[in-house]
Amino acid sequence: MKRKSRITIGLLAVAITFAGCAHLPFGAGWVTLIDGGTGLDNWNRLGGANWRAEDGAIVADNSTTKGSSFLVTKNSYKDFEIRAEFWAEAKTNSGIFIRCSNPGEITAANSYEVNIWDTRPDPSYGTAAIVDIAKVPVPIVYKAGGKWNTFEIKAKGPELIVVFNGVVTVNVRNSKFAEGPFALQYAGGPIKWRKVQVRPL
Repeated sequence: MKRKSRITIGLLAVAITFAGCAHLPFGAGWVTLIDGGTGLDNWNRLGGANWRAEDGAIVADNSTTKGSSFLVTKNSYKDFEIRAEFWAEAKTNSGIFIRCSNPGEITAANSYEVNIWDTRPDPSYGTAAIVDIAKVPVPIVYKAGGKWNTFEIKAKGPELIVVFNGVVTVNVRNSKFAEGPFALQYAGGPIKWRKVQVRPL
């Protein structure tokens, strides 16, 4: 084989390797908040959900209070990336709320809610949408129920990007919320978080 051909093939192999790793957060700056069922010490609890470590994940499937419950990060973030691995049932109502402007009372009106809810009554803001900000296609295309999934979320200034299982579902600009902690929601139906990582930008 000619030297030029070997170099070309080598460069192509490197490019393919990096392309395959583009969504893996194993670089400098990543902070792991949940990893294989550990990590509750990194969170504040809001509401009465029964968060616990179980089978290599942080799990909730019941609550002693009405409405949503949350695990809320102790730190606040402005520009950041999040990668999360989660399991849900089709009926599960959950999500990741980012830039929460009031960590003591988290809603879609004071945060960006990256939704997990395959059976939402208005499916345009169902799984992989940002509620009231960025819709997803209807009939429902993106479903989380019954399997492990990944979210990759980027917030940089007004730019908001959501990648669900490797597919970009949201790419929008919105300046409503600038900074705050992020939170994992329990609002009904089992939810499991196997890994949650954040990288400030």
